[in-house]
Amino acid sequence: MKGISELTDFYYQTLHPSLQELEKERKKLKNKVLKYGGLLTLITLIVSFYIVSNNLSLDLLLFLGFGSFAVGTGLYKWFIKDYTSDFKYKVIEPLIKEIDSSLTYTPKMHIPERYFKTSQLFTSSPDRVSGNDYVRGKIDGIQIEFSDFHAEKKHKDSKGNTSWSTMFQGLFIISEFNKNFKGTTVVLPDTAESTFGDYIGSWLQSNNMGRNELIKMDNNEFEREFVVYGTDQIEARYILTPLLMQKLLNYKKRTKENTYISFHRNRIYLAIDYRKDLFEPSVFHSLLKYKIAMEYIGTLHLAIGIVEELKLNQKLWSKL
Repeated sequence: MKGISELTDFYYQTLHPSLQELEKERKKLKNKVLKYGGLLTLITLIVSFYIVSNNLSLDLLLFLGFGSFAVGTGLYKWFIKDYTSDFKYKVIEPLIKEIDSSLTYTPKMHIPERYFKTSQLFTSSPDRVSGNDYVRGKIDGIQIEFSDFHAEKKHKDSKGNTSWSTMFQGLFIISEFNKNFKGTTVVLPDTAESTFGDYIGSWLQSNNMGRNELIKMDNNEFEREFVVYGTDQIEARYILTPLLMQKLLNYKKRTKENTYISFHRNRIYLAIDYRKDLFEPSVFHSLLKYKIAMEYIGTLHLAIGIVEELKLNQKLWSKL
C-alpha cells in the first residue's frame, strides 16, 4: 500500500491539472455563494426588522430564521453539486486507485444499514440513515469496506412536531478477521471514568443498560481510553491481546476522534465519530493548500490502512 508521502506527491504532481481546473471552478462558486448568501441575509434582516417593528408573533420570527437557514442550505448544496461530483471523480477516486488499484469507489452509495445494526456498537437502531463515498475491495487479501455514514433518531414532542438527532456521523469501516467468534466483544470510548473518576465511572459502566457483561482489561492506558463489554470474558481476552490493545490505542491516537470497535463473527467493525461528511469539498478552502490536501489523503490512508495498522492478515492470538 502506498504511503502518505507517495500519495502527497501523486496529489500535487499527477493530479495537478485537475486541481488547477477545480480551483478556478471553486473561486467562481465562492463568489456566487457569497453573493446569494449576502442577498438572502439582507432579505432576512429586512423582514425581521419589519416583524419586530410591528410587534408581530415571535413564532413568525423563528419561522423566518429556520426558513432562511433551510433555503440557504438548499441553495448551497444546489450550487456546489457539479463541483462536488467533479472533485470526487477527479481527486478522490484517483487517490483511492493510487492506494490500491483493486479497490472500487461508488460516490453515491454507503455501507448497508444492516452492517451498522450487526456491529452492535449502538444499543438502538436508527430511524434514518444516509451516507456516501463507498469503498470496497481487498488489501493484502483481506476484505475491507467503508463509507461516510450518518445514522439518526426520530423524536416527536407533545405537539406532534418531528425532530431528528444524530446517533453517529463519520467513517464506518468493516474488515475481515481470520477467526470466527462465538460471541461478541464491543470496545467503546470510556467517557464514564474520564468524567466521574474510577469508582463512580466503573459503577456506571457495570450498570450500562443494554450492554453485555463489563470486561476489565489488564492495561491501564487502554482502560482509560476504552470500556469493553462482551458475551464471553475468556474470548474477549483472547481477542484483545496486549499487542492488539496497543494497536487499537495507536489507531485511536491517529484518528483523534471517538472510536467505537466491535468484534462479531469474523469481522471487526470500526466507527470513527468525525461528526461531518469527510470527502465533501468546501468552496471556501483551496484544494491546493497543504492542510486541506492532507485531510483527504490522511483520512483515506487511515481508513484503508486499518488492515496494515492492525495486521489483520496475521493471527494475533492463540487458537481457542
